[in-house]
Amino acid sequence: MKKTIGFIGLGVMGKSMASHILNDGHPVLVYTRTKEKADSILQKGAVWKETVKDLSKEADVIITMVGYPSDVEEVYFGSNGIIENAKEGAYLIDMTTSKPSLAKKIAEAAKEKSLFALDAPVSGGDIGAQNGTLAIMVGGEKEAFEACMPIFSLMGENIQYQGPAGSGQHTKMCNQIAIAAGMIGVAEAMAYAQKSGLQPENVLKSITTGAAGSWSLSNLAPRMLQGNFEPGFYVKHFIKDMGIALEEAELMGEELPGLSLAKSLYDKLAAQGEENSGTQSIYKLWVK
Repeated sequence: MKKTIGFIGLGVMGKSMASHILNDGHPVLVYTRTKEKADSILQKGAVWKETVKDLSKEADVIITMVGYPSDVEEVYFGSNGIIENAKEGAYLIDMTTSKPSLAKKIAEAAKEKSLFALDAPVSGGDIGAQNGTLAIMVGGEKEAFEACMPIFSLMGENIQYQGPAGSGQHTKMCNQIAIAAGMIGVAEAMAYAQKSGLQPENVLKSITTGAAGSWSLSNLAPRMLQGNFEPGFYVKHFIKDMGIALEEAELMGEELPGLSLAKSLYDKLAAQGEENSGTQSIYKLWVK
């Protein structure tokens, strides 16, 4: 008998992730704030639940993929939240990029109710979610991680246990820090290629396979050049992540000048009305 999975949050990433679980034959219960976003997965056989509370009472494993730490807090805590209503022994997996301190708070509250909580943020964008090839970085108890491995393997390929509660979120911060300054480099390289009279698409053929190669250069630079600024990952969510990383770094007494610069440029981009565009829209700061 396959475990019943509850999935909360069906945005750019969540919908694809939940679909992989459904395709594997699990009963999938879904809840999202905007019911229309669930239409396509309901047609495939997922079951709609009117509230987080209703979903929590029936699921063996509850996965959340929402927008902000405030959303995470809202769905986990309070009388209508997951922790108060989940079945004893249920696994709670937060795949939102959120605060390490919140992940620890959830894990402690879950433990008191005989629930198992994991923080398991992902990387790989809309493409990784669609292809089931996400990188998943996990914090929490090792036994809980091992018990949930079959579920993780439906959504991702590179699945790593990183340590106690909060470790998944800290690892995701390392990921976002590495991407942030890198995105500026990708945008500047493409702007330079264009200004110097080269064919940027041709330049990419040379530079994607050498030492400059990166996921962003291979996947997002072509979108920049095509003028495709649809969100694989939203600017507003990237700004949120960079804010968390800077906050955490400050608590550790760490200075991150590259990240600070990248965040200031993304803040400028958001102020120009691009907060709901994809992160590749940073290119617009150089090429109008």
